[in-house]
Amino acid sequence: MVTALVTGPTSGLGRQFAIQLAAAGVDLILVARDETRLVELDLELSTSYGITCEVIPTDLSNRAALKAIENRVADVSRPVDWVVNNAGFGLAEPFLNTDVEDEQRLLDVLVTAPLRLTHAALPGMVERGFGRVIVVSSFASWVTSGTYSAAKAWATVFVEGLAAELADTGVHATALCPGFVRTEFHDRADMDVAKIPKQLWLDPADVVAKAIKDCEKGNVLSVPGKQYQAMAPMVRLSPRALVRRVTALGTVDPNTP
Repeated sequence: MVTALVTGPTSGLGRQFAIQLAAAGVDLILVARDETRLVELDLELSTSYGITCEVIPTDLSNRAALKAIENRVADVSRPVDWVVNNAGFGLAEPFLNTDVEDEQRLLDVLVTAPLRLTHAALPGMVERGFGRVIVVSSFASWVTSGTYSAAKAWATVFVEGLAAELADTGVHATALCPGFVRTEFHDRADMDVAKIPKQLWLDPADVVAKAIKDCEKGNVLSVPGKQYQAMAPMVRLSPRALVRRVTALGTVDPNTP
């Protein structure tokens, strides 16, 4: 039986990853802070799809708690075939106005947790000749604003580097780089998105379906939505000075999930 670890599965993209993998008959390890919502999701998925869920309520910014998840992922007697690093963290205020401890927690969740969980999973995956790793990055990884943007830039480049190491191993790693997605992310981070054109919003089910398909194919980057597929090359290839100026004008939201 195939097993997937999904972090942050109680809402948004994480919930869609859990649903779509469960629908494909994949057993799940669900990791999030909200135990009540985890238990509800466990009941929903196990009842609807007949799969087994292992629920682990934990805060990924807590290093001791994260270590326990690493140990579970690395347990060769209970192999994990998919690791979906989805847990999110956003800050509405600019860097100079935030609490440094909040900034540290953002990096713990968006950088440290994916790094350590992926590092724990890969040896077993490579030994078995099969594995799938998805790191939820962002279109924001190509712009220049705040720690969120920097963390997502790390995620994208991290996966691009892994691709070379994993060539011919049977293990695929994909960075999912969406733009604006209709989830709870912006509300929970207290971000004002009222002025975002409706044409820029993506449906979470479509985003996740593409990510899973791209990972299965071995595509290193997954950019959902034709509008973002058109914009991504322009942003990635533009002079960095221009990207900085455009980002500073607020044309590109650095906190797209």
